[in-house]
Amino acid sequence: MMTNPLRSCLVLLAALLTGCNPSSDSKSYPGKTLTLVCPWAAGGGTDRLARFMADALQQSLGQSVIVVNQVGGSGAAGHQKGALADPDGYTLTMATFELSTMHWMGISTVTYTNFTPLMQLNADAAALLVKSDAPWPDLTSFLAHIRANPGQVTMSGTATGGAWDLARAGFLLAAELPVESVRWIPKKGSAPSIVELLGGHIDAVCCSVPEAAAQIDSGELRVLAVMAPERLAEYPDIPTVREQGVAWDAVGWRGLVLPKDTPADIVATLEAHCQRIVDGEAFRTFMKQNGFVPVVRGGKAFETFLAEQDRQWQPVIEKTGYAK
Repeated sequence: MMTNPLRSCLVLLAALLTGCNPSSDSKSYPGKTLTLVCPWAAGGGTDRLARFMADALQQSLGQSVIVVNQVGGSGAAGHQKGALADPDGYTLTMATFELSTMHWMGISTVTYTNFTPLMQLNADAAALLVKSDAPWPDLTSFLAHIRANPGQVTMSGTATGGAWDLARAGFLLAAELPVESVRWIPKKGSAPSIVELLGGHIDAVCCSVPEAAAQIDSGELRVLAVMAPERLAEYPDIPTVREQGVAWDAVGWRGLVLPKDTPADIVATLEAHCQRIVDGEAFRTFMKQNGFVPVVRGGKAFETFLAEQDRQWQPVIEKTGYAK
């Protein structure tokens, strides 16, 4: 029978001969095609950003990067695919706002803790929009109308439980109003909601300003307030809800993440390449053309942001009755 010392030496020799040392993959990274998982359908905003970053990373890394659209479960399928991938740096995920909410809603068990945050790329603040001829000149008068007519005001912007529905619910709670004081009319997105608003079928829309930029710029719609810490650089005349007495912020965000336990040197390599991309003119041009507000945070700052988002949405989801 082989003695333990001899057996250990042979195992070590075999590992050295086959190149199986723990850091060999990291040193040669990237040595094959990378996959970028997009939890949403092709053609949408998240998909467009994912494909831009895939092309940019391909040029920067000198290795192919392909986008895989893994849709289903209100974003759960794609986030889960990314979380369960091998932590070898060859699978990235374009994470979205839903990562902060879907586990509280019982849609998935995946949370930000299943990932290594790489880089936040954007954050679009929610906004409250009405028709230009609406009888509410500001947020204060709109809230007064809601208080005087509970359950009569109608609003839309996305599906029930979506980012803008939750933004609306959190805003009402922050204004010390019941969530049901405004009736949410679910739609598949901001575009059909804006059509309903312009047609006079609903009273207001909650979505990002870029999503309604054409109607705002044409004077068809008016923004009562944005749910951002500061006024938007592109629309400095629009006040925040905080300026009008409601302490509330709500943003829809996108960012790149890696599976938990991805080697630190690979994370550092990817973060450096991503930073080079977001510092470039091509990124700024792409974001402006697509109406995305660029908000960039590196790995550590992105992780802090994700933890804050996770805490922010739990009580809102519980009070709306969406928690499971």
